[in-house]
Amino acid sequence: MNSKVKGILQILLIVVLIAAFAFVAYRGIGSARRGSAENIRLGLDLQGGVSVTYEATKSNPTETEMKDTVYKLQKRVEDVSTEASVYQEGSNRITVDIPGVNNAAEILDKLGQAGALQFILYANLTDKDGKANPKEGEEVKFDEKDIQLDGSMLAQANAGTQQAEGTGATENVVNLKFNGKGTKKFATVTGEHVGEQLAIVYDNKLVSAPVLRSEISDGNCVISGSFEKFSEAEELASTLRIGALPLELKNIHNNIVGATLGSEALKSSLIAGVIGLILVIIFMMVIYRLPGAVSAVALLFYIGAMLLVLNGLNITLTLPGIAGIILSVGMAVDANCIIFTRIREELTLGKTVSQAIQNGFSKALSAIIDGNVTTIIAAVVLYLKGSGTVKGFAQTLAIGIILSMFTAIFVTKLLLKSCAALNLTDIKLYGLKKEKKVINFVGSWKKYVGISGAVVVICIAGLIFNASKGGAILNYSLDFIGGTSTSVSIPENTEITDAMKEDVVAIVKETTSLNGEVSTSDDKGVKKITVRTTALTEQQNADVSSKLAEKFNVEQGQVESETISASVSSEMKTDAVVATLIATICMLIYIWIRFRQLSTGVSAVLALVHDVIVVFTVYVVGSAFIQVGSTFIACMLTIVGYSINDTIVVFDRIRENRAKASSRTPLAEIINKSITETLSRSINTSITTFIMVFILALLGVSSVRQFAIPLIVGIISGCYSSVCIASPLWYLLMGRGKKEKKAATYSKK
Repeated sequence: MNSKVKGILQILLIVVLIAAFAFVAYRGIGSARRGSAENIRLGLDLQGGVSVTYEATKSNPTETEMKDTVYKLQKRVEDVSTEASVYQEGSNRITVDIPGVNNAAEILDKLGQAGALQFILYANLTDKDGKANPKEGEEVKFDEKDIQLDGSMLAQANAGTQQAEGTGATENVVNLKFNGKGTKKFATVTGEHVGEQLAIVYDNKLVSAPVLRSEISDGNCVISGSFEKFSEAEELASTLRIGALPLELKNIHNNIVGATLGSEALKSSLIAGVIGLILVIIFMMVIYRLPGAVSAVALLFYIGAMLLVLNGLNITLTLPGIAGIILSVGMAVDANCIIFTRIREELTLGKTVSQAIQNGFSKALSAIIDGNVTTIIAAVVLYLKGSGTVKGFAQTLAIGIILSMFTAIFVTKLLLKSCAALNLTDIKLYGLKKEKKVINFVGSWKKYVGISGAVVVICIAGLIFNASKGGAILNYSLDFIGGTSTSVSIPENTEITDAMKEDVVAIVKETTSLNGEVSTSDDKGVKKITVRTTALTEQQNADVSSKLAEKFNVEQGQVESETISASVSSEMKTDAVVATLIATICMLIYIWIRFRQLSTGVSAVLALVHDVIVVFTVYVVGSAFIQVGSTFIACMLTIVGYSINDTIVVFDRIRENRAKASSRTPLAEIINKSITETLSRSINTSITTFIMVFILALLGVSSVRQFAIPLIVGIISGCYSSVCIASPLWYLLMGRGKKEKKAATYSKK
């Protein structure tokens, strides 16, 4: 097979794969439409629903206890939605996500305090006032010593029917089955108390009090005689199932999300992604010509592969997750920029197109791998230390980085070689490296210190100014301070007035006796009035939501709320610091190993600290409209990963040029030459990533903008620190400043 035919077949293969990806993403496979983009699981922030996180009251629950609790909770929520998911977080927490439900407050109340199930002789119960004979549904009091059995002894509880004794009529019943320990205990209780009532108490409320008609020794019993409707039997069975958890749990975080803003967020984010992708493709084609067109095809391959992976791994796509994909598209171009710059350098040296392509990929490989590995480190730490939607961002970012490396190293290379085989070898199609005057970056280090120092001064001044106002030094979101946030959506054509805001505060005050802090928003036509208070109980939350829906004549699903306990918010603050430190240390170790010099890692990390301070300054100065929340962690670690990627490309070139230079060549000359050679790549990569994030900030909803704006500043700072901070700093740490007292000004070579 000649090279032309082989080249045509290779290009056709990639085109067919892209077409196949597109078909599967649009139509899916089979009647179930497997692989279709429509089947990608959407998070609660995109389709609405309820999420609640429980924490075990037991200090050190075993892995078996946690797994059993997750399993039984999953069975419990399946009664509500087949799309519900229950998963363990950490060693003692369980999160329940139920998407697409409108009666979120009712469901949250129904989940209750899982595990608080007891069986007590009815005669030993009193109502909350101490009176005997409490009624079903009432709160009861009892002595702990009177508990005969608890929820951990119950194995199964199911609604069913049976023929009533005497009449033969069909009656609704609840069938119970106890485990080994429960069977023995139940046999003793039923044998000693035949004819008495055994009360079932759940969450300190009397659920039922059936009469014990005989001794039951096999652990199987039937509750009958009090269910007019089958749904009543199902309700009791459901209550018993959730009560039959191995662990008692407490609610530490619940979130009720409406779907209105989620659908708008999804739409605007997808539009931003498409527009950003088109602009990136145009930019690449203008700057890199034929290789730029090849990178456009590779990007389409990358996006198709990303959709299939999201489907195949059944990853839940959240709003930050979409941001992670869009960001990774911009970063995916980075590898191509490195490769195409190398190819131009090889062509300038007189190599043929085929040789230039081969050498370009070979020389770019180490920088691509090192840069992306450090970014993956940030993503992994983010996944391990983050929670909820932040994990979704980390997942999509990590997947995007891995796919982008594969696309650049294999797909782009295959397409470029195919172009060469088809005699598309005119140098004009690829371009040559333009000779540039070497810039004396090392000699200007004092100027860069001055610029960076000014940013630090602004940051400190901002913190002092914010503190002087008597409030918090930063605009902390609910994630970091705890409490409850309740929002009611107002019809699009309705103007929000001061009277409406006062009504919201009054309802909260009347219902909870708490004063609320009210704010408003108009996000892509979705208007909201939001009130923040200290943490509300589930009942208070439900009452406030119900009254707000009634007052503003809206559906219950248009009232959103989120409650975070103080312990969780404190952990999030700690995680933000710990995650950044862990990622930084891991990167330092990796760079130290790869470049075999601690000073290289230290200078790279100090450049990262610089970028973190710059982005932190954005949160300080822009505290009026940018909140510090869970996405703050994601933003910081993304900048850390992105910035280190750029820095490593520069260090990789310095390492290469040092190996080729003579021992007499001043280190400052090598550094300046290396930075200058990689400058266009640093700028071009920053531009492509900037385009994606800028469009996201321009078109995205408020929560996306609060994430995108600091990222924009971080991208600019990352490029600046890689060029102007990291390498000159490394030069100073090497102690060469004293030996090379005067850095020469270099002309063209």
